[in-house]
Amino acid sequence: MKLYLVPTPIGNLEDITLRAINILKEVDAVLAEDTRTSGVLMKHLGISKPLHSYHIFNEHQTVQRLVAQLKGGKTLALISDAGTPSISDPGFLLVRECIKQDIPIECLPGPTAFVPALVNSGLPADRFTFEGFLPHKKGRQTRLTELVGESRTMIFYESPHRLLKTLEQFAEYFGPDRPASVSRELTKLFEETIRGTLQEIITYFAEKTIKGEIVIVVQGK
Repeated sequence: MKLYLVPTPIGNLEDITLRAINILKEVDAVLAEDTRTSGVLMKHLGISKPLHSYHIFNEHQTVQRLVAQLKGGKTLALISDAGTPSISDPGFLLVRECIKQDIPIECLPGPTAFVPALVNSGLPADRFTFEGFLPHKKGRQTRLTELVGESRTMIFYESPHRLLKTLEQFAEYFGPDRPASVSRELTKLFEETIRGTLQEIITYFAEKTIKGEIVIVVQGK
């Protein structure tokens, strides 16, 4: 009886650990955010295990069923499409319920996008705040206003089609001369990190077709 949280590569499939591979081979079943995406990884690793769907739209309904399986002696691994479960991905509800029910949990160390983006940025990494995705509408301005006085380095996730709008809002709230960096397609073939002031980064991306997963790092006040 145990739940393992297993980080998976954010791009380059070689970034999975030997321990993660061994755990995926040993468990009774794997809970995956998208069984198609995870199926590709499992096939690449030569692992054949039952894959069950566990994502943001069904986690409320499935938690009790999964807890019952764990209490019945099953060993399960939770993986997301990329990176570490629960970091801007499903997992928190299941972990919280397992803690309540005294079910052992173990989280393996491994890939997550914000750490390489932070280190790559060249901005102070001794103190930082991870903000994930900002609210799209309700609460967005409130969050940005709260962050105006933030002295720690700030880390955000963003989608390609919202990148420019978000950078422009950052320039408005934090000032166009605030140092920042944008990392895109981390660990993949077309990985790039653009560093400069917010205005310089806006100018760069204004002329580009933006694709891929994005991490924005902004220096604190």
